[in-house]
Amino acid sequence: MKDIKVLGSGCANCRNTIALIDRVAKAKGVAISLEKVEDIQQITTYGIVSTPGVVIDGKVVHAGGVPAQSKVEQWFL
Repeated sequence: MKDIKVLGSGCANCRNTIALIDRVAKAKGVAISLEKVEDIQQITTYGIVSTPGVVIDGKVVHAGGVPAQSKVEQWFL
């Protein structure tokens, strides 16, 4: 199971990123733990300046804007 955190304030891009990750994971049959992190202090510990940020298993894989679906699909290979 992949541990995924979406870092951001809860803006539309953050919500769209969460929905996209959830949709791709379900389509690929991958079990994930998906968490939304809105605490600014916690977000800054990952070095994220532009949100939304995506962290998978402790590693930052994306920051700033909604990731392309093709990029998200690569996370689940």
